[in-house]
Amino acid sequence: MSAPEPRPSAGDPYVATGTRVALRHLTYEDAAEFTAAARRSKDHHRPWLFPPLTPDDYAGYARRLIEDPARAGFLVCERPAGRIAGYININNIVHGAFLSGAVGYGAFAHAVGRGLMGEGLRLLVAYAFARSGLGLHRLEANIQPGNTASLGLVRSVGFRLEGYSPDFLHIDGAWRDHERWAITQEMTTRG
Repeated sequence: MSAPEPRPSAGDPYVATGTRVALRHLTYEDAAEFTAAARRSKDHHRPWLFPPLTPDDYAGYARRLIEDPARAGFLVCERPAGRIAGYININNIVHGAFLSGAVGYGAFAHAVGRGLMGEGLRLLVAYAFARSGLGLHRLEANIQPGNTASLGLVRSVGFRLEGYSPDFLHIDGAWRDHERWAITQEMTTRG
């Protein structure tokens, strides 16, 4: 899965560009498009995800991703028009000896089954590991065992199963078990 380091051109809002999608940072100005897509995707997201559905909820969500240096929020945008297909966040970014972050993501209903999130996650992994990007060494994704679409996505990008975490995250009113998947920079350069 070796990929060149993503390098946006001057004035280009995208941090990485693929064949069908491009990746850019989430902004406050994305509220209307993001929340409209999230509302249309509610049936697709439940019970796994609960993205913000209103502008007020989005404002808090965006503030955390934009202002907290331990987080980064990205949008997967269809090319060439730039329509938002989904989102990928990196949380719990730790530098120093760890150089790691936890990935969370969601596709909007109009993008489901089209391979856009696979391409977007590959771009995100390349950007996260690039010296010109985030310079991380490891990304982890924690996924509920019944979420077969999400498990298939990380498998397709090259993440490996590392373990099982009972009662790992509080989602939809209960503590949920999760499988722990991860990818390291070395895994992307092996041929």
